[in-house]
Amino acid sequence: MRLYSYWRSSASYRVRIALNLKQIEFETLPVNLLKEGGEQHKGLFRDVNGSGLVPVLVDGGTVISQSLTILEYLDEQYPEPQLIPLHGQERYLVQSLAQDIVVDIHPLNNLRVQQYLTNQGFSDKQNLQWLQHWMQVGFSALDEKLHKVAGNYCVGADVSLVDVCLVPQVYNALRFNLDITEFPTIERLYLRLMTKEAFQQAAPEKQPDAPKAK
Repeated sequence: MRLYSYWRSSASYRVRIALNLKQIEFETLPVNLLKEGGEQHKGLFRDVNGSGLVPVLVDGGTVISQSLTILEYLDEQYPEPQLIPLHGQERYLVQSLAQDIVVDIHPLNNLRVQQYLTNQGFSDKQNLQWLQHWMQVGFSALDEKLHKVAGNYCVGADVSLVDVCLVPQVYNALRFNLDITEFPTIERLYLRLMTKEAFQQAAPEKQPDAPKAK
């Protein structure tokens, strides 16, 4: 099992959490999204994923991009623990909440958007205001939804796909100085999840390609 990843990529972070939860050993193949204009745009990686995006999972002869598809694949092929319920209303609740994060919140603050804003003349302050605004809009709606369904974790008593997606997004929010105390359910869930080793070991700063502290 190999994972093309960047230490600070939220999408890669999700996959690392799932691999850790399922206790699957994997090799990290770093792709530096910033070095020399981004290694994701270079020939070797573009042969792996023509979209020039991480993560990409390689499992034997199977090559998969897009984090939600990778997570679905892992759940089907390595079902313990099951992150997406197999049946009933809970299955669709988990999938819809995960998409609230992955489809609605994350794309507005990913690296490509930040780089575009900078290239359009946004100052660092304006860029930060953009990121904080859209994360606040997304988190406000998500917090209300989670308040209605959360137990120990995002949906009831077990870790699910929603938790796997939530933690990297909160990491982004903290990185961009969003006050998550405004979202009490999200804050409670995040603090609980970060006590679990699978989440701790997936953290960006613990990845082999993370900059080493001096």
